[in-house]
Amino acid sequence: MTTFTAAASQDRARLVYWRNEAACRDADPELFFPDREIRSARTQVKTAKLICRGCPVQATCLSWALDSGQESGIWGGLTEDERHRLRRRSSRLRPAATRNRGKPWTQP
Repeated sequence: MTTFTAAASQDRARLVYWRNEAACRDADPELFFPDREIRSARTQVKTAKLICRGCPVQATCLSWALDSGQESGIWGGLTEDERHRLRRRSSRLRPAATRNRGKPWTQP
């Protein structure tokens, strides 16, 4: 087994582990993917967020969603729009050196 294969296998095992510990593991997945066009979507979001609030792996779930670029659904207690705002805010707060990585340096 190569180092890459071993690392990928460990990542999959970790992924399975945190999902097994998630408070939503027995909930209907549709609850976490509300349809914006349906009037009951607001109720779905509230219910999903209540489940997330008591979840022991909420931070891990949110981190996974951000790292893997999940664009839909409620992950780690945040909606798509909330995750988008979090990404935008964190990119503004990152030091300029990391924001400009890969770009040529210019003197101010």
